Amino acid sequence: MSSLVRYDRDGAVARLTLDSPHNRNALSTALVAQLHDGLTRASTETGVRAVVLTHTGGTFCAGADLSESPASGGDPAEAALGRAREMTTLLRRILEVPLPVIAAIDGHVRAGGLGLVGACDIVVAGRASTFALTEARIGVAPSIISLTVLPKMSLRSAGRYFVTGEKFGAEEAAAAGLVTLAADDVAAAVSELTSAIAKGSPQGLAASKALTTAAVIDDFDRRAEKLTRESAELFVSDEAREGMLAFLQKRAPSWAG
Repeated sequence: MSSLVRYDRDGAVARLTLDSPHNRNALSTALVAQLHDGLTRASTETGVRAVVLTHTGGTFCAGADLSESPASGGDPAEAALGRAREMTTLLRRILEVPLPVIAAIDGHVRAGGLGLVGACDIVVAGRASTFALTEARIGVAPSIISLTVLPKMSLRSAGRYFVTGEKFGAEEAAAAGLVTLAADDVAAAVSELTSAIAKGSPQGLAASKALTTAAVIDDFDRRAEKLTRESAELFVSDEAREGMLAFLQKRAPSWAG
């Protein structure tokens, strides 16, 4: 299997780099599995105090890999449910890992990529970065990622961007609560944050992070199964098939309804 997520260690910091620029770091099954592996490695290596989640290329994450085909002869509905569960499990994993996770974004984030952003504890975005929740434009909804986006993003902003699919910038994302800091120099800002985190003890960091994620995880666990199934059902609907095909063919969709 090719490496889609690079793991690097620099003192107290484990860096996970999404390295699949050919598809804008889309959340393929392989990339998700490698993210899990990286989180496991970081949380079990002695001396790691923080995880930095970053990217190569101009896009942090474009969301689900719409070009990934289900196994030949398989039930599309079951395949969609399996993919949905992969996403749900990944978001919860980021929330529960006992290390602070910092997203270092210097590029664009779309759809499911915003779920990763919402799950991270701290988010630093370059001022040229853009964000968009584009699910409704292809006939689906940000069902699963709402579990991590809505606890961070103001409801007024979510009410707008969930339905319009508009792009918004790093400063607006910070004002809405989705981003911690819009920075001119992402690397410098992240270095300052990780230096501060490295002064904490493993127990202190884990317990302190848990205080900020406990309510999110409680709500996550209450709603995850329903939203996972909803997401899978939307992805195999006629409207979603047309929306995704139109997206891949770079044309306007033809909605039946």
